[in-house]
Amino acid sequence: MAKSSADDEELRRACEAAIEGTKQKIVLSIRVAKSQGIWGKSGKLGRHMAKPRVLALSTKSKGQRTKAFLRVLKYSNGGVLEPAKLYKLKHLSKVEVIANDPSGCTFTLGFDNLRSQSVAPPQWTMRNVDDRNRLLFCILNICKDVLGRLPKVVGIDVVEMALWAKENTPTVPKQTNQQDGGGPVEATVTESDLKVSVERELVSQAEEEDMEALLGTYVMGIGEAGAFSERLKRELLALEAANVHAILESEPLVEEVLQGLEAATNCVDDMDEWLGIFNVKLRHMREDIESIETRNNKLEMQSVNNVSLIEELDKLLERLRVPSEYASCLTGGSFDEERMLQNIEACEWLTGALRGLQVPNLDPIYANMCAVKEKRTELDKLKTTFVRRASEFLRNYFASLVDFMISDKSYFSQRGQLKRPDHADLRYKCRTYARLLQHLKSLDKNCLGPLRKAYCSSLNLLLRREAREFANELRASTKASRNPTVWLEASPGSSQSAHNTDTSSVSEAYAKMLTIFIPLLVDESSFFAHFLCFEVPALVPPGGVANGNKGGNYNDDDDDDDLGIMDIDENDGKAGKNSADLAALNESLQDLLDGIQDDFYAVVDWAYKIDPLRCISMHGITERYLSGQKADAAGFVRLLLGDLESKISVQFSRFVDEACHQIERNERNVRQTGVLSYIPRFATLATRMEQYIQGQSRDLVDQAYTKFVSIMFVTLEKIAQTDPKYADVFLLENYAAFQNSLYDLANVVPTLAKFYHQASEAYEQACTRHISMIIFYQFEKLFQFARKIEDLMYTITPEEIPFQLGLSKMDLRKMLKSSLSGVDKSISAMYKRLQKNLTSEELLPSLWDKCKKEFLDKYESFAQLVAKIYPNESIPSVSEMRELLASM
Repeated sequence: MAKSSADDEELRRACEAAIEGTKQKIVLSIRVAKSQGIWGKSGKLGRHMAKPRVLALSTKSKGQRTKAFLRVLKYSNGGVLEPAKLYKLKHLSKVEVIANDPSGCTFTLGFDNLRSQSVAPPQWTMRNVDDRNRLLFCILNICKDVLGRLPKVVGIDVVEMALWAKENTPTVPKQTNQQDGGGPVEATVTESDLKVSVERELVSQAEEEDMEALLGTYVMGIGEAGAFSERLKRELLALEAANVHAILESEPLVEEVLQGLEAATNCVDDMDEWLGIFNVKLRHMREDIESIETRNNKLEMQSVNNVSLIEELDKLLERLRVPSEYASCLTGGSFDEERMLQNIEACEWLTGALRGLQVPNLDPIYANMCAVKEKRTELDKLKTTFVRRASEFLRNYFASLVDFMISDKSYFSQRGQLKRPDHADLRYKCRTYARLLQHLKSLDKNCLGPLRKAYCSSLNLLLRREAREFANELRASTKASRNPTVWLEASPGSSQSAHNTDTSSVSEAYAKMLTIFIPLLVDESSFFAHFLCFEVPALVPPGGVANGNKGGNYNDDDDDDDLGIMDIDENDGKAGKNSADLAALNESLQDLLDGIQDDFYAVVDWAYKIDPLRCISMHGITERYLSGQKADAAGFVRLLLGDLESKISVQFSRFVDEACHQIERNERNVRQTGVLSYIPRFATLATRMEQYIQGQSRDLVDQAYTKFVSIMFVTLEKIAQTDPKYADVFLLENYAAFQNSLYDLANVVPTLAKFYHQASEAYEQACTRHISMIIFYQFEKLFQFARKIEDLMYTITPEEIPFQLGLSKMDLRKMLKSSLSGVDKSISAMYKRLQKNLTSEELLPSLWDKCKKEFLDKYESFAQLVAKIYPNESIPSVSEMRELLASM
C-alpha cells in the first residue's frame, strides 16, 4: 500500500508556511480531490472538473479557549500552496458519506453558516477508505474535545468507526516526549492522534465487553426457538405468581395505610376550614387598612394643597394691593419738577401692575376671579385719572413756556441786532417730563395725539415769530444796490456798468438764513420725534452731515438730539421704524413748522428784486442743504427746502423768460445792421452767471443758456430775413461776434461749447453764400459760360460742345475779352464791394482771403473745362491769376 499523504512531513511544512502569521497549529493535512459531482443512474460518479486540494485541520489557543478550523488550500501556478477557503468547525453540522460511491471514499461536509444553502456543498474524494476514516475520525475527535458536541454523521456507522480506530491505534508508547526524537514512527496517525485515550473513544472497552456478554447470553436460545419460548412462558408464570403472593401478604399493611390517610384527610379539612376563616378576617382587616391609608393620603394631599393655596393667595393679594403712596400720587399729586421722581415711580408701578394682571403674566385661572376683575377696574380708573391729569398739565405747561418766551423781546432779533434762536433752555425744561411722556405712551397711546397737537401749536407760534423777526432784520441790515433786470434789451445808450454791482451780500444773507434756521428746524423736528415718543430712526446717522455743511452742529452745547433718558423697554430701540408712526410724525411736523416757509419765500423774493442772477447761487445753496437731509424726522425740512428750490427755479425762469422777451423785441425794430446789441450783452450775462454757480446749480444755468441762445439764433435768422440782400453779411457778422465774445467761456462750459460750434457752422455757411454772391456778381458772364458747358456735358460729348449755339470758339473769345480784360480792376471792384457791406472791419482780412481762395478754385475749374473742350484756345493760366491776386 502506498504511503498516506497525512504522513507527508513536506506537505505539513508547506501548509504551515501557507498559514504563517495566523498563530494556528496544523493538526492534520491530507491531499483530496474537490468536485461538484452527482450520481447518475448508471451508478458511477461523474466528476466534473475534479481539482486537487489539500485539507488541513488547525487549532488556535486563546487563553482557556481553543478554536478549530478546517482550511482548504490550493496549488498556485508555481506549485506553491496558498489558502483558498477557511471553515470554522463550530459551524460543522453534518458529515455525510456519499452512498452511491461504491468505494466509499467520497463525502461532504455541511456547515450551518453558509450563505446559500441551495448550492450543493463540494464533494471531497480520498485515495482510500483509510484516509477517509483517518480524516473523519480526527474531525470527530476535535469536535468532541474542543466543542463538546458531535456533528450528525450520515452514511457511516459510528461503531464501525470506533472499531477501525481501535485497530489502527498504535500500541507503542509515545515517542514525541523523547528528547532525541529518533527511531522509526510506528503509528499511522499524527502526533495529536497519539494523545487519544481509551475514555475518549466513541465506544469504550467496558461497553464493548458488556455488549459481547449480552449477545453471548442469548446465542444459545436463538438456535432452539421452541425451548426458548417454553422458557419465557415459565418465567412469566413465575413472575405473575410472585406478584399475586406479594399482594395477598401486603393487605394488612394497606388497611393501616388507608386509615392513616383518612385521619390525615380529616385534619387537612379542619385546617382548610380554619384557614378560610382566617382568610376572611384578614381580607376585612386589609380592606380596613386600605381605607385608613386612603383617608390619610387624602388628608395629607389636602393639607399640602391648602398650604400651596395660601401661598398663592398671599402672592395674589400682594399683586392686588395698591400702595397708598402710589395711589395718592396718581390721583392728586403735584407735577412739579421736584415731585417728578415720585410720579415716575408711581407710573412704573402702575404699568407693572397692569401688565401683571394680563393673561400672559397672570395664570389664566385667576383671570376670571371677581377680585382680579375688580382690581383691574380699579387700576384702569387710576390710569385714566392720572393720564387725564398729566395730559392737562403738560398742555398748559407747553403753552406757558412759549408764552413766556414770546413775551420777552430779548429772545428775538431787533433793529441793528440779529439774534440766533436759542432753544436750549426750552428743551432742558421739556426733558424734565420726557420720562413722564414715555410712561403716558405705555399707559394710553391715545393720549399722545392731543399732547402732540398742543406742543406743535405752541412751538409753531415761537418758530414763526423767530423766523419773521430774523428775516425782517436780515433784509434791513443787508445793504446792496439793486441790479437792473434789463440785461438784453436793445435800449439806446444803455450801459453795462450797472450790472457790475456787487450783490454777494444778498446770497450771503440767504445762506445765513438757511444756516441759522435749517439746523434749528432739523433739531426741533428730531427733538419733537424723540420727546413725543415717535418710533422712528435717529435724525442724523453716525458721521452724517445734517446742516448741509461740515461746520458741526447748530448748538455746541447740545451735541445730539438724545433726550438724556433710556427707553422703558430697551427692545423698543431695536425695533424697525413703524410706518404708522412715521405718517403721524410727518403730519405733526406739518403742524409744528407750517407757516415758517413764508419768511423764507420773502427772503427769496427780496433777493430776486435786488439781483435776479442771485437765484443761481441761492439754488446751489438750497440744493446743498437738501442733499444733507436724509433722516425720517427731517421730512418737513426736506419739503421746505424742496419748495424753496422750486420757488427759486420759478423766479429764475421768470427772469429768463423776461430776458427772452427782450431779445425778441429786437425783431420789431427798424432795419438793423451790424452786430446786434444782445450778442455782447449775452456774453457779459453768461460771464456773470458762471460766477454765481454753486453746487448743483449747473443744470439750472445750462437750461437758461439753452433757452437764451435758441431765442437769440431764431431772432437773428428772423431779422436777417427782413433784408435778404444783406442777410448773409448780417448773419456772418453776428455769428462771428457770438464766437468772439464766448470764446473763453466755450472752452470751460460744455453747453456753450455746443452753441459755439453751431454758430461757427452758421458763420461758415453765411461766408460761403456771401463770397459766392460777390464773385458771381463781378464775373457773371465767365461763370455762366462755364455752367452752360457743365450742363451740356451730361447729354453730349465734349467734342460736340464747340458746335452748339452760343458755345463756339468765337463766343468763348468774346466772353473772355469782356470778362478778363482789365481783370485787376474787376478784382479791385470785388474787394471794394466786400468792404462796402461790412460794418466789422476786423472781419475783412479773413473774408478777403476766403474770397480769393474761392475765386481761384472756380477759375481753376473753368480753366480745366476750357482745356478739355477748347484745347487750342489760350486763356490766362491759374498761376498768373494767383500772382495777380497776391499782388493786390
